Amino acid sequence: MDTAQLKKIYAERIAPALQKEFNYSSTMQIPVLKKIVINQGLGDATQDKKIVDVAINEISAVAGQKAVATFSKKDIANFKLRKKMPIGVMVTLRRERMYEFFEKLIRVALPRIRDFKGIESKFDGRGNYTLGITEQIIFPEINIDAIDRIQGMNITFVTSAKTDEEGYALLKAFGLPFKNAKND
Repeated sequence: MDTAQLKKIYAERIAPALQKEFNYSSTMQIPVLKKIVINQGLGDATQDKKIVDVAINEISAVAGQKAVATFSKKDIANFKLRKKMPIGVMVTLRRERMYEFFEKLIRVALPRIRDFKGIESKFDGRGNYTLGITEQIIFPEINIDAIDRIQGMNITFVTSAKTDEEGYALLKAFGLPFKNAKND
């Protein structure tokens, strides 16, 4: 698979179309995809330390880059949580790896979701989008027989877009399968 395929599509088709649609005077105003952050919260990790190691291996396999554990910032007695306990896993993808992962997500992983009808188009107000995935087994790198628990994850697409409308247009042009309803 050509690693720069989405990057080339962006340069040749998406950027000129966005410049025309939003009447940008400079090419530097055209929104770009800056990074993709994959994040997995592991509440049960307070009881079992091996959960974090398994999650790091799974997210690293999916992303093609080593994931790191995230740690709690404060003590919360009700959750049996101490400061600096590992409670999640995250990885930030940029440049080539970001485009590789994005392509794998839209071409392989999302079509594997059961009863898939598209993703919600709720943005954060600044042109960024977070996609929640309920099962990590939609990725081909995850061996279904080897996992002992289904974990969800959040995938955040960080763009340089100033508005949700620009961010939506950028990600839709890249091929994210949004449901037909535009931002409500």
